[in-house]
Amino acid sequence: MTGNVTYPVGVLFSRSGSYAQPAGQGFGGAMAAIEHVNASRRFPFRLEAHHFDPAGEADRYAPFCRQLIREHGVRHVVGCTTSWSRKEVIPVVEKLDALLWYPCVYEGFEVSENLIYVAACANQHLVPLLDYIAPRFGSRAMLVGSNYIWGWETNRIARDILHRSGGEILGERFVSMGDTDIAHLIDEVREKKPDFILNNLIGPSSYAFLRALQALAEADDRFHPDRCPVISCNLYEGEIAGLGHAAAGHFTVSCYFRTIQSPENDSFLKTLAALDPGAVVDAFYVQAFSAVVMIAEAIARSGSDDADLVRAALCGQAVDTPLGAISVDRWTNHVELPAHIGRAGADGSFEIVKRSYEAIAPDPFLTSTPLVRPLGRDEGRPELKVVK
Repeated sequence: MTGNVTYPVGVLFSRSGSYAQPAGQGFGGAMAAIEHVNASRRFPFRLEAHHFDPAGEADRYAPFCRQLIREHGVRHVVGCTTSWSRKEVIPVVEKLDALLWYPCVYEGFEVSENLIYVAACANQHLVPLLDYIAPRFGSRAMLVGSNYIWGWETNRIARDILHRSGGEILGERFVSMGDTDIAHLIDEVREKKPDFILNNLIGPSSYAFLRALQALAEADDRFHPDRCPVISCNLYEGEIAGLGHAAAGHFTVSCYFRTIQSPENDSFLKTLAALDPGAVVDAFYVQAFSAVVMIAEAIARSGSDDADLVRAALCGQAVDTPLGAISVDRWTNHVELPAHIGRAGADGSFEIVKRSYEAIAPDPFLTSTPLVRPLGRDEGRPELKVVK
């Protein structure tokens, strides 16, 4: 049975606003994990959730985070979805000696002693995705993104890799976050006929783009996903579930897909069937869940929720999570993660077309990752089957 000690945990996700869907996945995963920890006999304590909804407004994150730490005694905050929100919170946790557990893929080029990056950076998502796509479809790309840090930086890295590797950028366009007026993007795709499109749009902008591209593909087979796929580093089951055929045939890279067959995932899905039976589980959900599990394990190891002790308890010492056994790199506070490539189906699931059996060490500044990639098209590869 659990003891009488209770540790507060902050949960800071925008469950309303322009990116409520992926943020809601993070919130659901964190809350389910807190319930899981409290029901386990392994941990002689309880976790108590304190949560706020910044509603997608960047200037609300820092005040809410400060309130969690100062008024509720929180030392660990699981949350933030966008890079804007993360960067608003970092000065707060650094000043008040707390830890932010960030469970979303991001662009890299950042390290903080007060932040644990539980999701992938560019060498763990974008680089393996380009390595898979370009040899199969070609290296003439169009880049689209929401007009903020994630879109800017991820497109910049892709542009650098493609230029160095003999590829070509046919166009690079950004739209305001939440903007669904994307007809001009479709017009440019129609005109330039890229081999693939890298999609760094967020939320409704991404959904509008995929639906409009589906209409284009129905009118002109040149833009069908088997000839001109959309590739993404941040589009998962929770979002494609409502897109149906608009997402079908396009590709995503992720450290987690629900369809992965492994003992860890089988056990996790059985646990979740009791905890959150209605959940549409995706990487955002699982990364937030894993963050809470890591917090609980580190508290159990160190006997305290002190930020420094918790971080020390995780560095180089693996924790069993739904993502597998993962540990925190002591130099970067990032974790090693696999990079699976999935192709979306109309039913909201992914067919794993390339499974990663080894975790990739984090390289957030791309100092040891070669940026010249073997992107030449392999004409000997068989044509991919059209997903209907």
